[in-house]
Amino acid sequence: MPEKTKKNSDIVAVAKAANVSPSTVSRAFNHPDLVNPATRKRINRAVEKLGYIRNRAAQAIHGRRNATIGLIVPTINHAIFAEVIQSFSDAIDRAGFTLLIASHGYELEREYETIRKLMEHRVDGIALVGLEHSEASFRLLARQETPCIAIWNYSADAPMSCVGPDNREAGRMAARHLLELGHRDIGLVFPRVEGNDRARQRLEGAIEEMQACGAPVRDEWRMEAPYSTTLAKQAVHGLLEGGVRPTALLCGNDVIAQGAIYGVQSIGLDVPRDMSVMGIGDFNGSHDMEPGLSTVRIPAEDIGKIAGERLTGLIASEEEEIFRYCCELECIARGTTRALR
Repeated sequence: MPEKTKKNSDIVAVAKAANVSPSTVSRAFNHPDLVNPATRKRINRAVEKLGYIRNRAAQAIHGRRNATIGLIVPTINHAIFAEVIQSFSDAIDRAGFTLLIASHGYELEREYETIRKLMEHRVDGIALVGLEHSEASFRLLARQETPCIAIWNYSADAPMSCVGPDNREAGRMAARHLLELGHRDIGLVFPRVEGNDRARQRLEGAIEEMQACGAPVRDEWRMEAPYSTTLAKQAVHGLLEGGVRPTALLCGNDVIAQGAIYGVQSIGLDVPRDMSVMGIGDFNGSHDMEPGLSTVRIPAEDIGKIAGERLTGLIASEEEEIFRYCCELECIARGTTRALR
């Protein structure tokens, strides 16, 4: 068993063990690129030997950065945000920040309370999903002058920095793909849109595209399904048990699309021979499904990377200019959609 060290090992003890000055130790933590690699290695060995942990709370009291960033997402139950969370985490880690993650279950009041809690932990910046937030949240962020950025949605007149797709265009592209294949009887399977601007805008875009082509938007073919393959399967099963069926289903994201495929198959129909299914997102696994899922690709990895780099840059420079970045979308046709004869 290793020899116990004093619990109150401090930066001076680390400096002495590494044979460097305390300022060099501090620089190795805060600006590692400015310290010789061999020196950093000696410092890291000393830190490990002494079990030293920096007191970030004390740094924050003295006005120094706490080196933490909060990311608040609607849910961490599904793959929807997995890629963007990972790439965002990697980006801020490269800049020397630690990620604190929380979820609010698509409830904007809970999101506000979560923002407050993260601020109580003196995070240096906050990333939110989407551009729809409560007035209380916007007011709190402004009054605290906390650097913030929205991911997963874009608007040219967004009130805060944002990195993401034009979700209305994503909905249009998904509908356009089905319409170009000859489908006019299209069912819409989307999550609840309250507090979810991404789903609402995709649905609005899809409806706009369908109406522009003269395709009917029938209420009985519009289903609400949560982010769950099981519940989406049940919703689609119920939709298809009726009399007249659509020839295609357009789903608000790939998780729902996967459930929709199971729902179609559960009543003995084949995808895409009897019914086409279209998703939005192109998440990990969508390509590997059998058949592969046709979808609109949203570059989650790029979104997380750009958002992380931009937010850490805002924190370091204390800039106030709003940054807006619209990522490219791509319609990917795979095996779940086919042209009508």
